[in-house]
This record gives sequence, C-alpha cells and structure tokens, in this order.
Amino acid sequence: MSNNLQIIFSVGLGGALGSILRFYAVDYIHKLGINSFPIGILFVNLVGSLIIGILYAYFSTQEISTAVKAFLVAGFLGGLTTFSTFALDTYLLFNSSLNFAILNIALNLFGSIFLVMIGFKITLLFMK
Repeated sequence: MSNNLQIIFSVGLGGALGSILRFYAVDYIHKLGINSFPIGILFVNLVGSLIIGILYAYFSTQEISTAVKAFLVAGFLGGLTTFSTFALDTYLLFNSSLNFAILNIALNLFGSIFLVMIGFKITLLFMK
C-alpha cells in the first residue's frame, strides 16, 4: 500500500471512530438532562484540546509514523472535536441567550487553548 493511501485510510478510520465517539458522548451528556447549554460539544472540544496538546508534545520528542499521526490528529481528533457544531450551537444561543452565547465562545476558545497548553506541558514533564 502506498504511503499516501495508508494516510488516507488512517485519517478516514480515525475520523470515523472520533465521530462515533463524539456522537455518543454528546448524546450521553444530553441524556443527563443538560439541555440549556451545549455542554456535550464543549466537553469533546476541551477533551480533544487536551489530547492534542499531549500528542503534540509526545510527537515532538518521539519518532512516530506519519500514518499514526494522521490517524490520531487529523482523523480521530478531527472527528471527535468539531467547529461547525460549535458555530451552530453558538448561533442558536445568540437567538435565546446572549450571555450563554458569549460564555460558549469564551469557554470553547480559551478552554481549548488552555488545555492544549496543559496537555503539552504535562506530557513533557512526564517524558523527562
């Protein structure tokens, strides 16, 4: 199998698994009765941000194949986290609650960046 074809399959399989996990995680959180705020999408975006920070730190110090990186980052995390759903949720919140819309933007944006940093720094600490 050519390297390009291997990467295509890696991204596709990772994306499928990440999307399935996102669907069930968001559905599970929704069934907990949290309906007024899109906490499920926030959760997967924050967890995905933490994981990408961990992976980026790990990849920066270890020799990892391009196919594995593609599977995990572009595929799995690309499928797990989502921006289009975040955008739709925020748009809908603007129609019902300006405060919740702004809170959703702030938590997703700053929370994700913060958790990328935390994941990166924690991983480098444990790799020493």
